[in-house]
Amino acid sequence: MTLTERFLKYVSFCTTSDEQTNMTPSTPGQMEFAKYLAAELKAIGMQEVTLDKNGYVMATLPANTEGKPTIGFIAHMDTAPDASGKHVKARIVENYDGQDILLNAEKNIVFEVAKYPEILDYKGQDIIVTDGTTLLGADDKAGLAEIVTACEYLIQHPEIQHGKIRVGFTPDEEIGQGADHFDVKKFGCDFAYTMDGGAVGELEYENFNAAGCKVKVHGVNVHPGYGYHKMINSMRIANHFAMMLPRWETPEHTQGYEGFYHLIAMNGTVEETTLQYIIRDHDRARFESRKREIEHLARKINQEYGEGTVEVELRDQYYNMREKVEPVMHIVTLVEEAMKEVGVTPKVQPIRGGTDGARLSFEGLPCPNIFAGGVNFHSRFEYLPIPSMEKAMEVILQIVRKA
Repeated sequence: MTLTERFLKYVSFCTTSDEQTNMTPSTPGQMEFAKYLAAELKAIGMQEVTLDKNGYVMATLPANTEGKPTIGFIAHMDTAPDASGKHVKARIVENYDGQDILLNAEKNIVFEVAKYPEILDYKGQDIIVTDGTTLLGADDKAGLAEIVTACEYLIQHPEIQHGKIRVGFTPDEEIGQGADHFDVKKFGCDFAYTMDGGAVGELEYENFNAAGCKVKVHGVNVHPGYGYHKMINSMRIANHFAMMLPRWETPEHTQGYEGFYHLIAMNGTVEETTLQYIIRDHDRARFESRKREIEHLARKINQEYGEGTVEVELRDQYYNMREKVEPVMHIVTLVEEAMKEVGVTPKVQPIRGGTDGARLSFEGLPCPNIFAGGVNFHSRFEYLPIPSMEKAMEVILQIVRKA
């Protein structure tokens, strides 16, 4: 099976995660996919293949020489709940001509170059797109395909000397729970890499500090004709709360190292409304300040409407891995050199997001992030240039050779 064929097989599995289920993995499709991956790893010749009750897949490619470190490669199986991952209809646009792409004639869904001009960087390449009704799932099924195909290549080419290689595939990364049950001791690596970055060349060892936030607003409902001084409309209060947060500190107005508050869901009636936010910032002090601001606004509204009107639940998800990677910067230098040697220009930049590697770095497994090749993650307009995916696999092989 070629790299592209493997990726197209992987996206046929619906693995959207769901933070509301309180299960691990959060959706049954992830366990189904995990079983497939475990069977595939055995079939290509990997050893010590395990699949635990939480859906974590691990496997080993034994060393064929001495004196090399044990390296891990990690990717996640779930796709983001931001767009549907069910019945993905992927197709290859061959020799992309630089023009708009008609994704879906029936629904008149068009990929417009004017909105996503970065695609012009891939003119002349074969690009995998969707039919415009679902995400593609390159985040992170491209990473999975690259790791499995690289391991298969090493098994078929024993002349390439390498140390022990471990692979780890996780569920529920997209809802901040990918490392919750990852057994670092069992994984047993000196260091690792997540294959979970975006465009070709991306190399990242800084990420957001991240928290999830649920704001629950309680109201009082009565007949609207007799609501004077009695009704408390939780939806109006929730709207007031949302408007009190800084208008320009949202994803659509921030870039680089700038953090944000992001309202990702709201559901309400007069009686009760729930707002769900994610809070992000690269700077730890500003991150803590953002959480305090949420609590401060809740107190202000409770002073006006009564104690208990607004309840806030805050949960830290992961932290910036930079402080854990900087003491072992040789693992970043190794990737930079490997990229250059396979013709890729490294683009070291902060992640405006997070990876399992961020959590794992704080658990004793330094874990920078390497590009997987996809663009427009979490979107119906996600796409994957095939040469980018191929380069990511080459980088894995070169890291193994050089380590």
